[in-house]
Amino acid sequence: MNNIDLKKITVDDLKELQIIGKKTFYETFKDGNTEADMVKYLQEGFEDQKLIKEIQNENSEFYFAIDRESDNAVVGYLKLNIGQAQTEIKENNSFEIERIYVIQEYHGKKVGQVLFNKALEIAINNNNIEYIWLGVWEGNPRAIQFYKKNGFIEFDKHIFVLGNDEQIDIMMKLVLKR
Repeated sequence: MNNIDLKKITVDDLKELQIIGKKTFYETFKDGNTEADMVKYLQEGFEDQKLIKEIQNENSEFYFAIDRESDNAVVGYLKLNIGQAQTEIKENNSFEIERIYVIQEYHGKKVGQVLFNKALEIAINNNNIEYIWLGVWEGNPRAIQFYKKNGFIEFDKHIFVLGNDEQIDIMMKLVLKR
């Protein structure tokens, strides 16, 4: 999408990150979860101090996707982790895409691809990284298909707790070709 710019997120962007984070998470998962679990997760997952700590972590990066043609509206975001910032695999040769979220009205408009391409560029430019990995909810076939289209393969599963509900995430990885 030619009208999408990426902006690295700083602590000054906290409120905007909370807005886009809560909106996109709710849109993505509301149909498969209880309202109580969604409320609990959104309160805890996007709490000020938690996000500030994540933004300030030198091994994590966040980016906004901004639509220039729509008053520079934030339409999605990306969170990346390396080293000890990774949520599960903490190998020095791995790179985690923790989040790629896009607001529903922009689904199918290649915003997710722009965000993914940024993640891929960062991983490739880090010579230590041999593979990218992520976890994707088994109940999100759209995301699973997106990652498969981009060369990811399933390699494991893990539990993701949403509110009080334990759910299965499919772990997928993409081995980088150098």
